[in-house]
Amino acid sequence: MLLRVRVTLPDRPGALGQVARTLGVAGADIVQVVVLERLGGRAVDDFTVVWPGATRVERLLAGLAAIPGVQVDGVWKAIGAPVNGGHDAELLAQVAANPVDGLATLVDAVPGLLAADWAAAAVVPADWAARTGAGGGSGPTVAYASWRAPSPLHLPEVTPLRARPMTEPGGARFAVAPFGRGGLVLVVARTDEDDLPAAAFHITEVDRVAQLVRAAAVILGNRLDSVGTPAAVNRV
Repeated sequence: MLLRVRVTLPDRPGALGQVARTLGVAGADIVQVVVLERLGGRAVDDFTVVWPGATRVERLLAGLAAIPGVQVDGVWKAIGAPVNGGHDAELLAQVAANPVDGLATLVDAVPGLLAADWAAAAVVPADWAARTGAGGGSGPTVAYASWRAPSPLHLPEVTPLRARPMTEPGGARFAVAPFGRGGLVLVVARTDEDDLPAAAFHITEVDRVAQLVRAAAVILGNRLDSVGTPAAVNRV
């Protein structure tokens, strides 16, 4: 089983090695480490590990909790092999090579890039926040959703449209980023599973989603303006 483990730790020599040794002793095989943040004497690191499916994750959490100054921000299942920023350019090249299916290509690929559960592109009415606040009006139109998206799809309150992380009271974590055309927004989600508490999206992850969305919007151009029409929704 592939897990993503997010840890906040002291930004000092030896701290990263101590966490890595603890993961190894617990039975985790580290395949990737990504530094998300280094600020104010603290660091936030993502470890992607291979974890024996028959072993309880509590053993891993207990080992990390015993390290002074270390905080576990989340442990969740990762989909596929870990990927880095180099794959972003490859994804955008695929979008450019086949713009007809460019939006679907982007939505299907983003969960794997960010160790998320699912993603969806939705068209948000300009007055959605006002109408829902008044108890009326229809919500966003889902233009395309990735294969792990739940049905029916519940979307968070994403207006005003701007790139940001969100956490709902029920525990779902989201990253949202607008395309800047016709109210189209990309929503990426993580949810808790099997008592594994997923981490919220870090600001660097939100920035990565926003950059991908902006680049895709430039590549796809006017094609995105008709995404919310019934014919376009049925086509994707």
